[in-house]
Amino acid sequence: MAQYPKRWYNKEMYADIIVDITHEKVDKKFEYKIPSHLADKITIGSKVLIPFGRGNKEITGYVVGFLKEPSFDKKLIKEIHNLAPGSIAIEEKLITLASWIKEEYGGTMAGALKVVLPIKKREKTKEAFYVRLAVPREEAIKKLEHLLLYKNQKARVRALAALIDHPVLAKEELKNKFKVEMKVIEALVKQGLVMVETKRIYRNPTWEMEEKKEEVSLNQEQEKILSSFKENFSKGNLKPCLIKGVTGSGKTEVYIKMAQEVVKSGRQVIIMIPEIALTFQTVARFMGAFKKRVAIINSKLSYGERYDQIEMVREGKIDVMIGPRSAVFTPFNNLGLIVIDEEHEGTYKSEQMPRYHGREVAIKRAELENAIVVMGSATPSLASYYHCEKGDYQLYELTTRATKNLLPTVEIVDMKAELKSGNRSFLSSRLQELIEDRLQKKQQVMLFLNRRGFSGFVSCRACGYVMKCPHCDVSLSIHKGGKMVCHYCGYETKEVKSCPECGSPFIGGFKAGTQQVEDYLKKRFKEAKTLRMDLDTTREKEGYQKILKAFDNHEADILIGTQMIVKGHDFKDVTLVGIIAADMSLYSNDYQAGERTFQLITQAAGRAGRGSVPGQAVIQTYSPDNYAIIKAKEQDYEGFYQEEMAFRDLMEYPPVYSLVAVIATGKEEEELDLAMDYLKKFCDLLEKKVEVRIIGPATPYIKKIKDLYKKVIYIKSIDNRNLIYMKDKIEEYIDLNKGFNNLSIQFDFDPMNNI
Repeated sequence: MAQYPKRWYNKEMYADIIVDITHEKVDKKFEYKIPSHLADKITIGSKVLIPFGRGNKEITGYVVGFLKEPSFDKKLIKEIHNLAPGSIAIEEKLITLASWIKEEYGGTMAGALKVVLPIKKREKTKEAFYVRLAVPREEAIKKLEHLLLYKNQKARVRALAALIDHPVLAKEELKNKFKVEMKVIEALVKQGLVMVETKRIYRNPTWEMEEKKEEVSLNQEQEKILSSFKENFSKGNLKPCLIKGVTGSGKTEVYIKMAQEVVKSGRQVIIMIPEIALTFQTVARFMGAFKKRVAIINSKLSYGERYDQIEMVREGKIDVMIGPRSAVFTPFNNLGLIVIDEEHEGTYKSEQMPRYHGREVAIKRAELENAIVVMGSATPSLASYYHCEKGDYQLYELTTRATKNLLPTVEIVDMKAELKSGNRSFLSSRLQELIEDRLQKKQQVMLFLNRRGFSGFVSCRACGYVMKCPHCDVSLSIHKGGKMVCHYCGYETKEVKSCPECGSPFIGGFKAGTQQVEDYLKKRFKEAKTLRMDLDTTREKEGYQKILKAFDNHEADILIGTQMIVKGHDFKDVTLVGIIAADMSLYSNDYQAGERTFQLITQAAGRAGRGSVPGQAVIQTYSPDNYAIIKAKEQDYEGFYQEEMAFRDLMEYPPVYSLVAVIATGKEEEELDLAMDYLKKFCDLLEKKVEVRIIGPATPYIKKIKDLYKKVIYIKSIDNRNLIYMKDKIEEYIDLNKGFNNLSIQFDFDPMNNI
């Protein structure tokens, strides 16, 4: 960690400081004098207390650099008051990463610094007290014999006798087991017979988890990838890698072997996972290889637990950190490898400002640290696979399951036919028949309710017709007041009461949730034990772990859940997966709808047949002829990629084109509309200088949240540098115009369905 150079200590010292106010008007460096008593305490990344503004109000700021000489009159420079109490310095490389995030995704430097902070403040440490015998055992025995002569020394006798048998005992054990109070121990300390020691206790939840010990023997494909990785890593060939491996192909085994190579070389590893729900099985497997040198970081941990994870990292007690998106900011001092498991997942994209993507940040951090990024997925994001085609990433493939089991057989059920036959339940006749069969065989079932991307799209249950925007080829969304709206261009039309295609009255949105599906299952299969996994059942701290462990232990026959159950879980006795309402993500108001649907269905089907019994999956859909559904059934990634990329190219969507959403929010709708009209005109002027296309302003699906109205302008370009240019110019324009003072402006590059 960079400190002020010691040779400067006897001179006047100055620091560049970013003010901790997330506002564009003060998003720049301010110069402050460092008082002599802080010269050896302030480092790059230190959080300090400074006087600011005309009234010299004391606020906080971050030190981002040092100066030998200020750039203006020394008499005008204010002095740092002190270090902020309880603060923790941000590592210098993370400061550089924060600067890149600010430039790449917009917002303020202070906002970017807060993102890279692993923890915001110091927490109280947890300590254990131990009592140790301070004299030789023979001397303690003589003292014990002496104490036995006195009737009023029974407590001291118990304490000394216990310590003669066990030279070191926890204070709590002496109190609870031997009934020895602290005042007795204090008396023995005064006599010089014992001493009290303190030991810091780290709150690491992984130490309470079971480790999964397994001797992994890699197959030929896995070994080939590992060998190539070792060669590239040793030679410093650090191009990002993508492992495209079918579900169950043993990507995690490869990650573990790669991590072992990196740790052997004295460097550390970050394992990024898309969901907290994956922590349970992932940690168990990594602990089998790295024992107690594994830690986790996620939002479910207490502040004290999070603080201790980072402290262990700083003290070199941890080699492997596992966690979701924020794990990429773990302050390792010699990072060698970042693994991004299930790299296609949308959870790697931040929905808060700055709206960074964990994959891109990981690649940038690896560049800064001379580390390597390894991504893995059975269904890679189109963006990553596109980078492989262009030669930016190294592509590896695993084409068979590690256990040599066959991939599950998959069949499509047309729910339009079910409706015609009189079945209006959530489950098709075929799926019900297969569930009955698995229950009789004592095998397990997973039912996945595809709720991702749900935003009130309108479809016909009789013929499968979906109401779409004629300009953007995305579904229209139902708004209050009987309107259907496109969120990309603002196209509006009236809500329909009957299907324009077949005239059926069965047109509307899908209303079922996991609770309704579970209730139906309990009535239909009374003998079956069920577990439900969704946001409601996983709110408590260990909610994910309890449910997954219970299912793994066969405490339930059927697990019902949303997308969190289909990501990377490995249950040997699951032989049937039912995908309910596959269309839910297919017709979300998102250009990535087809990609999301293909990924979810393929991943869900891949949970079946991972043990010795072959697996089966059933896709329930109203759109059996859609290419995303068909290619998912066939588990044909290449075929899907080609069709989807042709669509993206035609519609000028990422990854062929780059896209940024300029999102504005404000309390007054008229003020917001006026400001966005002016911003659109400004963008139109810029359009003459760079090759971009402007769309909007458009109104999003939910135009008002917590009394704040929202509007969006979309900008497309074949070259992402043009969008960075547009972002920079828009920020300058906003900074110069008071009409934007009451508005918040955010930039979302390659936006997903979160606007």
